[in-house]
Amino acid sequence: MAEAFNPTEWITTKEAAELTGYTARYLRKAIARGRLQGIRRGRDWFLKRDEVLSYAEEMRRLGPAKHDPWRTGARKRAVDAN
Repeated sequence: MAEAFNPTEWITTKEAAELTGYTARYLRKAIARGRLQGIRRGRDWFLKRDEVLSYAEEMRRLGPAKHDPWRTGARKRAVDAN
């Protein structure tokens, strides 16, 4: 990550959890899976506040569809390939 760490733009997983209602563990998993960008400083993980809020809003917007693995259009691509 070439971007400089600006502490005013980043929040801890605990702060992100309080802000979104997700658990800190869930947010750390999202970082590990590449869904959110995170930086580890010492023992704490930091996330970009704007990115966390955008992610939470997108998940609310998707509702139950967030669990559908085909929502990205993979089904259409698979049918088109045959």
